[in-house]
Amino acid sequence: MSRIRHHHASPTRQALITASAGTAAAFLALAVAACGSASSQISSAALGTAVQQDCTTISDVLSDGPDPGADPVGYAQAQVLPLRQLTISDATLHSAVLSLATAYQTFSTSTTSTRAAAALSVSKAENEVNKICPQAAP
Repeated sequence: MSRIRHHHASPTRQALITASAGTAAAFLALAVAACGSASSQISSAALGTAVQQDCTTISDVLSDGPDPGADPVGYAQAQVLPLRQLTISDATLHSAVLSLATAYQTFSTSTTSTRAAAALSVSKAENEVNKICPQAAP
């Protein structure tokens, strides 16, 4: 008798082969699904939400320019145009950034007699931005 199995295996053997193939297919499908899931979680976590990305951009813009403590007028002047040029998807954040740009512009053109009121407007506008993007504005 030959040791080579005949292509007509017993029903038990066929059931075992079918079960093994089904288990392998299920495992493969699970592994592929898990990889796809992890990759989408990683990419969305790495990229963050649109607001988080906008907050990072705003922080980057506001970190450029003169030191706001040493040269508040120069700092304000340096921020107006870059803030206005930002493309921000969130309407509330966009409005807050435009208000901040306007407050900086008003402060940078203020006179000695109007500087305190302009500084208060800047502070309020910075607080509005910081409500959405904590610590983005100085």
